[in-house]
Amino acid sequence: MKAIANQHQSGFSLIEVLVTVLILATSLLAVATLQTRSLEYNHSAYLRSQANIIAYDILDRMRLDPANNICAVSEVDDDVLAELVANLPGGIATAECSDCICKVDITWAEQNGLNDGGETSTFSYTTRL
Repeated sequence: MKAIANQHQSGFSLIEVLVTVLILATSLLAVATLQTRSLEYNHSAYLRSQANIIAYDILDRMRLDPANNICAVSEVDDDVLAELVANLPGGIATAECSDCICKVDITWAEQNGLNDGGETSTFSYTTRL
């Protein structure tokens, strides 16, 4: 009896190992989800930045048209608009001017795309020329 009482348990039990593995797996799953969301938001911000650059480009093309004075700006050709938004997924650009105030709308598909029932985003920029 004396020999049995002096023995001490060493190492980990199977339950402790299973709980540790469960906690580790849950943590890794949370980190993977966080990384995926981060990539989605980063791509969305990239598309919004591209739309902003395209809107400024369209307005600069309107300002630099030598055939028109500043308050009688002609519309930008539809082919030029299509070429500018070609890098945006499902990109559509419209430009309208009246009384020296011009508005440019850029619409594009987000991550899921237009065909999959995904969301679209629109960037609008209005300025006085």
